[in-house]
Amino acid sequence: MKLLYTDEENSSLTYKFFIGITEAVFKHLDMEENNYEISLLITDDETIHQLNKEYRQKDRPTDVLSFPMEDDIMLGDIVISLDTAKNQAQEREIGLEREIAFLFIHGLLHLLGYDHETSVEDEKEMFALQEEILKKLIDYGAVS
Repeated sequence: MKLLYTDEENSSLTYKFFIGITEAVFKHLDMEENNYEISLLITDDETIHQLNKEYRQKDRPTDVLSFPMEDDIMLGDIVISLDTAKNQAQEREIGLEREIAFLFIHGLLHLLGYDHETSVEDEKEMFALQEEILKKLIDYGAVS
């Protein structure tokens, strides 16, 4: 597994943190990691707003965007807004690390073909997976 990690916001979240989450997702889904590549960008609301407007025609910032690629190696890109993640963590009264982990899992599931916007059943399945994986990471102490 190769993670191309860019942190424009100096979030202090490490490459190792995201690799651990990636491994947990693949293990939970009973998938081999093989030689997959994922690009991850931690950015701000302004940048994610521009991307959301350009690629999804939604004129607002969001918490996470995923751009799956039809490639045998490169799964795609995940973009997370640190600004929105901080706000959501504060609103939910949880740690920032936990919120970022949740968003990264969400983005990764999208890259793996899950989509909560296709049906109510798909939404339930995807959100249940997110919660299961996050709970395991918390139980193992990988996410606080």
